[in-house]
Amino acid sequence: MRQLYGSKIFDFYKRPYIMGILNTTPDSFSDGGRYVDPDGAVEYALAMIDEGADIVDIGGESTRPGSDRITENEEIDRVIPVIQGILKYNKNAVISIDTYKSEVAKEALTRGALIVNDVSALCFDENMASVVAKYNASVILMHMKGEPKTMQNNPSYKDVVNEIKSFLKKRIEFAQEHRISQIIIDPGIGFGKRVQDNLELLRSLRTFTELGCPVLIGPSRKSFIGKILNLPVDQRLEGSIAAAVIGIMNGASIVRVHDVAATKRAVQLSHAVLFGTDTIEEIDRLA
Repeated sequence: MRQLYGSKIFDFYKRPYIMGILNTTPDSFSDGGRYVDPDGAVEYALAMIDEGADIVDIGGESTRPGSDRITENEEIDRVIPVIQGILKYNKNAVISIDTYKSEVAKEALTRGALIVNDVSALCFDENMASVVAKYNASVILMHMKGEPKTMQNNPSYKDVVNEIKSFLKKRIEFAQEHRISQIIIDPGIGFGKRVQDNLELLRSLRTFTELGCPVLIGPSRKSFIGKILNLPVDQRLEGSIAAAVIGIMNGASIVRVHDVAATKRAVQLSHAVLFGTDTIEEIDRLA
């Protein structure tokens, strides 16, 4: 399962990949307000790449539970200087734009982003699929119940795994019908899910690989970790790493994380256990 991102080939059969989170927002649930300055955001992105991030995922609008929408122009103003700054210093950086708005995606793709990470799986904006196809971009299709403002208002499922798998199957077919060939799927941990739903998704990730696309998970610092461990958001590192490792061992190809260096070490070790690679150097060679 190989995909090309700019000049880089990602071989999802050989090793898992790390996506570093960069929120240029004042109100994200974990790091809101820390990287609203473009220069600081660029510096942080380059540091994540040095720590081992394979992809930098840049978001200009918070999608935390209860969050409000912002305008396209405001979102564009937040993310474009950061994309340009990263590529100025690292022209080979693989950048994902975390947006469900086609105009934001278009502006990001024209500046060098390669992936559109759409929490609505191309549902919220009828023009998004055509924009992704026009720029020959890759797409991440995520499941979310409802929308960010209301998604945690008593979500419920009869069969969380099969319901989400069915949804993602339909969205893959929709993307393919719009000539999008590089597709990643994300079951949407924490997006309209109860604690038990998130745990069941982590247990059952292998079933999503049957859809034929790389599987991404984003459990980092999510509230289900805080509820289980009774910890605030800034003390969820160990729980986040545990969830990432469980995800990799159950079939995830990409983990979306806040703590790149620590998660990468844990993921490297779990990969070695799974596939018998004897040394970290061998894992790096396979990259």
